[in-house]
Amino acid sequence: MKIAFFNTKPYDKEFFEKYNQSDEITFYEVPLNPQSIRLAEGFEGICVFVNDKLNSEIILTLQSLGIKLIVLRCAGFNNVDLNAAKKAGIKVMRVPAYSPYAVAEHALALIMTLNRKTHKAYNRVREGNFSLENLTGFDLHLKTVGVIGTGKIGEVFAKIMTGFGCKVLAYDPFPNLALQAAGIEYIDLESLLNHSHIVSLHCPLTEATRHLINQQTISQMKDGAMLINTSRGALIDTQAVVEALKSKKIGYLGMDVYEQEENIFFNDLSQQILQDDTLARLMTFPNVLITSHQGFFTEEALTQIALITFKNVSDFEKGIASANEL
Repeated sequence: MKIAFFNTKPYDKEFFEKYNQSDEITFYEVPLNPQSIRLAEGFEGICVFVNDKLNSEIILTLQSLGIKLIVLRCAGFNNVDLNAAKKAGIKVMRVPAYSPYAVAEHALALIMTLNRKTHKAYNRVREGNFSLENLTGFDLHLKTVGVIGTGKIGEVFAKIMTGFGCKVLAYDPFPNLALQAAGIEYIDLESLLNHSHIVSLHCPLTEATRHLINQQTISQMKDGAMLINTSRGALIDTQAVVEALKSKKIGYLGMDVYEQEENIFFNDLSQQILQDDTLARLMTFPNVLITSHQGFFTEEALTQIALITFKNVSDFEKGIASANEL
C-alpha cells in the first residue's frame, strides 16, 4: 500500500523503515495542513501524528485525493474529526497502546526531578558549585498520590507509586478492576484533589475532560501540591495554572504536554524568539519542569508504534476487523 507519512522526524524514518516489509512509504517532514495536503495525492493512505489537524475540511480534501485510510501513529485521536471521516468513507486506525511503561515512567521521572531537584544539582556541580542550599526535597514514602484516569498508563503509574510506599487514590468514571483488586481506592474528583500531595493526569482529552484542571478544581487541591501532566495539554487550563503557581497554591508543575504545543514541541527553536508568552512565563518558574512530549520516546515504544501501524495497514488491506479502528 502507498502511504504518505506526515510530520516525520529522523527517528520515525529509522523505525518505520526498519520494520516495513511490503508497503511503499514516503516521508514528509511537514505537518499535514491545507498547504501540504496536496502531497497526499497519489497515495492510498496517510500516516499522521498528534499535532496534525484533520478537521472536516482536511478530510474532504483527502477524500477528493482518493485517500482510503488514515493511520495514527499515536493513541490520542482528538485531532481527527471522526464523523467527517466516517461520512467520507475513510477508515481511521490508531495505536492504542505502545508502551504504557514509557509514559508512566516518564511521569515518575518528572516527579523525582521536581522533588529532588536533580536537574539543578547537575548544573551546579558542572559549574563547581557543590552547595545543597535550596535543594531540599521530601520523601515520597507515605505521600498520597492521586491518579486521574486509570487506563493502561494510569494503571502502570499507580502500581509504580504503590511500590514507593505511597497511598494511591484514583478517579475514573470506569474503574480499573485490576487496581481495585490490588486495593486502590476510587473516590470522587474533589476528594482526590483535597487529599493528594501529587496529582497525575492520565486521561484522554474529550469534551468532558478539556480543562479538567481549572480555577475551580485547583482551589480544591492541597496547598503546595504537585501537578503532573503526561497525557494531553488541554486537560489543563494553563492560565489558571500560571496564577496558581504565582499564588503558590500549586507547589510544583511537571508537564510533558502543552495546550498550544503545536509548532513548538518536536522542533528546534533554539535560534528563534519564543512567541508563546504563556509558555515563556511558565519557564520562568523555578518549580516548573517542562519536557517536549517525550514521554513515549523509548526504543520499545517506537518499535511497537511501527509494528502496530503496519499491522493496521495490513488488516485494512485484508478487510480484517480491527479493535484499533475508531
